[in-house]
Amino acid sequence: MTRFAIIGFGEVGGIFARDLRAAGASAIHAFDIDEAARARAAAAGAIVHASAAEAAAQAEVVFVPVTAGSALAAARSLAGGLSHAPFVVDVNSVSPGTKQAAAQTVTEAGGRYVEAAVMASVPPKGLRSPILLGGPEAAAFMALMAPFGMDLTIYPGPIGKASAVKMCRSVMVKGLEALTTECMLAARHYGVEQDVLRSLSDTLPHPDWRGLARYVISRALIHGKRRAEEMREVARTVKEAGVDPLLSAPIAERQDWAAAQGRAMTPAELATTDLDMLLAAVEAAAARRVAAE
Repeated sequence: MTRFAIIGFGEVGGIFARDLRAAGASAIHAFDIDEAARARAAAAGAIVHASAAEAAAQAEVVFVPVTAGSALAAARSLAGGLSHAPFVVDVNSVSPGTKQAAAQTVTEAGGRYVEAAVMASVPPKGLRSPILLGGPEAAAFMALMAPFGMDLTIYPGPIGKASAVKMCRSVMVKGLEALTTECMLAARHYGVEQDVLRSLSDTLPHPDWRGLARYVISRALIHGKRRAEEMREVARTVKEAGVDPLLSAPIAERQDWAAAQGRAMTPAELATTDLDMLLAAVEAAAARRVAAE
């Protein structure tokens, strides 16, 4: 019977809470700086606290799924709630350097820091999404979580190495979303999108390029704000490696742009399974935003 805290009750936090409860968690404690997120946590049966430290103080395991730009602030917010040495599981998509800074913050406050790099989109598999673990506390955390059916793999090396796998992968994954959005919108303007898709199928074989394009564009429209923050951490990761982030930084800009269009679209437009309808809706949203400016 394990008690958990979730700091940040967004999409990932909500899914983790649901799956932990279904797997037998004795209690879910929660905190979020956003009032609507706190209301969602309460509706999901979590015990909502007035601060992150207060929530952490009640738990044996503290999951921290916040936006990349808030990762260090979230780690600092736990100070005062870690004297009982809970595991603090940092699932945020941030650079190795940011993970190391978070680890130092948590350790100095008394917590047992666990680096966690989530290697797939969380919604399909939830708590069972594949995760690479790093740091000296990884094995003990993995043993504790055995009854919960998580897909955990210990990645050897210092803190930050597991996240390097995730962040380098994101150059391709989030880059594909940005490139596809830009490619398809330009192709639509010239009326050549069908020929472009046929050519892509010949050059980069995939059974359904239309479906893939619709999916990756929609992900940017819905989650672009979070992805943009992640890509800025990716750019930091690339720079920490001594490589100029000539592509990673602009990918963040395109993800931010996609998020802005997504906010101007209806839920039905965002949920469409038709690529043509989605592109038309993006064009209309962009035109409305330009007119408003």
